[in-house]
Amino acid sequence: MADVKKIAVIAGDGIGPEVVAEAIKVMKKTEELFGLSFEFEHGLFGGIAIDEEGTPLPQATLDICQRADAVLLGAVGGPKWDNNSKELRPETGLLGIRKALGLFSNIRPANVFDCLKEASTLKPEVLEGTDLIVVRELTGGIYFGEKFRREGANGEEAVDTCVYNVAEVERIVRQAFEIAQKRSKRLASVDKANVLETSRLWREVVNRIAPEYPDVELEHVLVDNCAMQLLRRPSSFDVIVTENMFGDILSDEAAMLTGSIGMLSSASLGEGSFGLYEPVHGSAPDIAGQGISNPIATILSVALMYRLTFGYDEAAQAIEDAVKEVLDAGHRTGDIAVDKSKAIGTVAMGDLIVSALKKA
Repeated sequence: MADVKKIAVIAGDGIGPEVVAEAIKVMKKTEELFGLSFEFEHGLFGGIAIDEEGTPLPQATLDICQRADAVLLGAVGGPKWDNNSKELRPETGLLGIRKALGLFSNIRPANVFDCLKEASTLKPEVLEGTDLIVVRELTGGIYFGEKFRREGANGEEAVDTCVYNVAEVERIVRQAFEIAQKRSKRLASVDKANVLETSRLWREVVNRIAPEYPDVELEHVLVDNCAMQLLRRPSSFDVIVTENMFGDILSDEAAMLTGSIGMLSSASLGEGSFGLYEPVHGSAPDIAGQGISNPIATILSVALMYRLTFGYDEAAQAIEDAVKEVLDAGHRTGDIAVDKSKAIGTVAMGDLIVSALKKA
């Protein structure tokens, strides 16, 4: 029996509790199959925490996360809280939890399932073999730099400052190299070094670190070219590492290669093995409570957790294989179904994936 791993379960708002429930069913099945052991502790977060505790990130929830080995998050937010003050918005809780847990990178895989190629706007032959990960720096860059307005010669000016230091670049780049080592050993570092001083620093740091990972093939790609190549030859990428704003944009572009945001997992990582895992999609309050949401992104986030935090590669592969088997058999939730009349619900999709789980 494996050591007990503590999982902080933060279901959140909207469809969050529905999709998290299916992910936990999958985790419990892997306990049986692979001799794993998990202890789940639940906490309030986001809009529901505002309603019940008066804050999007209660201290009790943060304590649960800090005691855990990993966090499983559903989704937060919704129009109910859109007119709240900044301090009482669910999204403020996300920034707070990332800072408190020291999460500095966002990991977004984009894996195209053969049976869902038609759901993408790109031609199937362009998508063939696409399986990549975007590693985005999460705490620096222009989003966190000084911002102000001033009077200029031609009227009011707005200024956003982009700042990176060596330590910030080093930690995200090392993490990306280590992820690449566990995959196809190819890393594309994306910058704008022909124009930006922060990008020139970024590239210098990458080149200095690269010899420590001689088994990884490094490629420098300018961000505008990367955006084009993601649409022209997405299968040529394995791991992409980049700064905050570039990563924000490129990860959304890569996400759309798959055809449905309901399929996309993500992780936010800090130092060591700790991570927060969540689907890319939002809380979808318009379908909450109807039992029709797609749990696959959250289930695949569990597979990502197994790989990146726990090193449970066999169990992670089993989850990914089970999802593929269910999709190959033609089962679809409404967001990915061509014939909506044949779509299945959240619980049914989770049950099918659990049933398909098996040891290699």
